[in-house]
Amino acid sequence: MDHMLKPLHRFAEAVAALLLAVIFLAFMAQIIMRYVFNAPVGWTTEVSLAAWLWLVLWGAAFVLKDDEEIRIDLISGRGSRRTRRVIGGIGAVGVIVLFGMSLPASWSYVTFMKVEKSATLGVRMDVMYSIYLVFVVAVIARALRHLVRGPAPDTAPATGDSPPNPSAL
Repeated sequence: MDHMLKPLHRFAEAVAALLLAVIFLAFMAQIIMRYVFNAPVGWTTEVSLAAWLWLVLWGAAFVLKDDEEIRIDLISGRGSRRTRRVIGGIGAVGVIVLFGMSLPASWSYVTFMKVEKSATLGVRMDVMYSIYLVFVVAVIARALRHLVRGPAPDTAPATGDSPPNPSAL
């Protein structure tokens, strides 16, 4: 299954890189237009903000791996593998319930925003904010996967019980 997801992960990384390039190019265009041609333009700010919003939520949904997430494991880090599974399962259920409860209201808000358009480019705001719905569904799917499969073996925190390997120093 993981070998089938690798090309999708590479695609998600490429989209994130493209969004970062769009931000950079818009930023450079703003600098050139303002300081070289003395003709500031507003569209660059709008493009940068939209690309940033999409980059953050797209990256959190599809690029970030489980072992790259920031987690506070003050309690579970000291427990056994079974304790970590139970606490992780409780956390996953909490994420599923809370994000699941927010999904209808989020859908309603995003679809309502079709009446609004961005100030400079005239992009419909439902299109702009639709990435949030994708993010919520991806977070729920990731929590479901965690609930079914448990934590990945490489995400379990080290307990610090074994002495350091002198050859690794």
